[in-house]
Amino acid sequence: MISRRAFIGGAALSIAAPGLLRAQGVRTLKISHQFPGGTIDQGDFRDRLVRRFAAEVEKRTNGALKFEIYPGSSLMKTFAQFSALRKGALDFSLYPLPYAGSEVQALNLGLMPLLVTSYEQGAKWKDAPIGQSLSKIAESKGVKFITWVWQAGGAASLKKAIRVPDDVKGLKIRGGSREFDLMLTAAGAQVSTMPSNEIYLGMQTGALDAALTSSTSLISFRVEELCNSITTARTGAIWFMCEPLLMSKDIFDSLPADQQKIILDVGQEMEWFGTVEAKKDDEAIAKLYAGLNKTVVDLKPEELAAWSKLAEETAWKDFASKSTEAAELLASARAVS
Repeated sequence: MISRRAFIGGAALSIAAPGLLRAQGVRTLKISHQFPGGTIDQGDFRDRLVRRFAAEVEKRTNGALKFEIYPGSSLMKTFAQFSALRKGALDFSLYPLPYAGSEVQALNLGLMPLLVTSYEQGAKWKDAPIGQSLSKIAESKGVKFITWVWQAGGAASLKKAIRVPDDVKGLKIRGGSREFDLMLTAAGAQVSTMPSNEIYLGMQTGALDAALTSSTSLISFRVEELCNSITTARTGAIWFMCEPLLMSKDIFDSLPADQQKIILDVGQEMEWFGTVEAKKDDEAIAKLYAGLNKTVVDLKPEELAAWSKLAEETAWKDFASKSTEAAELLASARAVS
């Protein structure tokens, strides 16, 4: 015979069960990045991109997937995010690809000087053999590409404007990747390694005279408060970085097929937004400096050619010498025109 207490308890459980089951079906995923936070409509476009991505995935999964977004490296330090993705300790990160180069050498191609010189060229990587190779390598290390985003950038300087390699001689400068540092060192610069969210402090403390980074980061980190000149990406850039939204492959594989498809579909849709906003910032940084009566430099073809020659003799040569695979990857990347 069932006791009154058991009956009431069972009835309560049966009433609560539908809601309980729905709650158990909801999964919350974390997205981390190093850039300033904002809203879905205002602020650094990389933060807005992940917020748009999260909102659309939540909508299409009918709330089965929800997201927590941690800007400004507030969840974990910048360089720690890639390792966390590999271990499944972090779900997503919008991450500068060469920051992972110390763990996966091939990913240094994401900021190889003068290898990518236009948004159109960068966009071709995803479906070209080089993109397929990098995706396969990343997945073998536990990380999956979700959104491919390329950003052009320039050089902000406390002192003289930077046009050609001779202009960096003697400067303390941040390049952004091992390969960029090799090229800058060959030009006579003193390189300093740090994530872009530390550039302002580096300049403030005298650790940096100049820095190369994306137009968006130059704006978001308010470098114009300290610098007197900007070399823009408007007529051609020596600095192009792949900055994708990455996901832990372990976490991706743990999701049902329909949710995986939604994530990949929405990720692809965000690529257009990323490109449009990056191009806007290339123009915005020039207007910002001009409005402050600071020097604005647009590179000429012969100046870009001087950088390209130096890059090929230093960074490209060094990368290709590492292994047969590295040489083949570089050749594959160079085949994308």
